[in-house]
Amino acid sequence: MKTKLWSCYQTDWVEAGCDEAGRGCLAGDVYAAAVIFPPDYQNPDINDSKQLTAVHRHKLRIQIERDALAWAVGVVTVAEIDRMNILNASILAMHRALDALKVRPQYIIVDGNRFAPYGQIPYVTVVKGDGKYLSIAAASILAKTYRDDYMDRIHKEYPEYGWDCNKGYPTKDHREAIFRLGPTPYHRKSFRLLACEEPELPFAD
Repeated sequence: MKTKLWSCYQTDWVEAGCDEAGRGCLAGDVYAAAVIFPPDYQNPDINDSKQLTAVHRHKLRIQIERDALAWAVGVVTVAEIDRMNILNASILAMHRALDALKVRPQYIIVDGNRFAPYGQIPYVTVVKGDGKYLSIAAASILAKTYRDDYMDRIHKEYPEYGWDCNKGYPTKDHREAIFRLGPTPYHRKSFRLLACEEPELPFAD
């Protein structure tokens, strides 16, 4: 039986939940989302995006965008990832999502254990927060679906790498394609791309 997710961390404040997608990938931009729900909002179908099928995630994206007081997606490019590292890029993607919100939050809750101050707005990091709080779970769904759509688009340019299936993650087939064909402009050059050079990332999805 699925655990019921909490609607708020700070119930008296306008609260934004944040999460990202694509940290552990070898290719593609990193995406993040921020979501603000109405007070006491509930949706029993919303859960950590990793626990949902692709079809279910896209159906929930429609509901989240319809029901949220505000939502936004932020993106950090491959070039920026290579310049600043994936940890800083993931945090920047969340900041960009927060920048794009049409409602300003009074409090921010972030999945994981790493974040950087966003102006003067207080925040808290929550390990496995996408399985505990609705707004973080919703952000995980938006970040994941928008990034998957992006990977499907760039797959059409480089179909040999299987991004429509692996979404840029370091699968055996993906690494073998890099070995055979070399990296594309969408590959993260700061990562060790071959199987014999396992990347040592600050954290993984």
